[in-house]
Amino acid sequence: MKLIVGLGNPDKTYENTRHNIGFMAIDSYAKENNYTFRMEKSFIGEIYKDRDFILLKPHTYMNLSGNSVSLVSSYFKIEPKDILIISDDFNLEFSKIRYRDKGSAGGHNGLKSIISSLSTEEFPRLRIGLGSPTINTINFVLAKFSKEEVETLNNVFARTNKMIDAFILNKTTQEIQTIGSND
Repeated sequence: MKLIVGLGNPDKTYENTRHNIGFMAIDSYAKENNYTFRMEKSFIGEIYKDRDFILLKPHTYMNLSGNSVSLVSSYFKIEPKDILIISDDFNLEFSKIRYRDKGSAGGHNGLKSIISSLSTEEFPRLRIGLGSPTINTINFVLAKFSKEEVETLNNVFARTNKMIDAFILNKTTQEIQTIGSND
């Protein structure tokens, strides 16, 4: 069983903001495949469950994402190596995608929470670049995307959708990275 988690904040105020790019990516994947999320209070999030994988949008707010991830992974007995976290990264240029099997939180509070809850950094993550903040970091990540940026994100999500499929199909790290490459 695989768990694919898009990070974001559930409040309507945060829709289409940079910090919610994880939600946007997983919503794109669900839409492409005609999957419908349902709220599961016991998991503190919206899920879609298939025979081979679960999609999760935690409703704990970004800084407590680990609470929801650990509830789902514990209940379904999913190992950290089978959990893919999709998040924003303002240290990457806008629209760049980076896939890694493990790593640090890199200052991302959602990843810090997950690392703390799972007691490991050994889980795959797919980070989507926001570009460098031109204003205060908090204001930057909570700002909405411009119309031009949204158009670019459609191409980004086409690649992340393929990367999610590859992850579910147990493709190698190199194969997944090649799909996401936009160099």
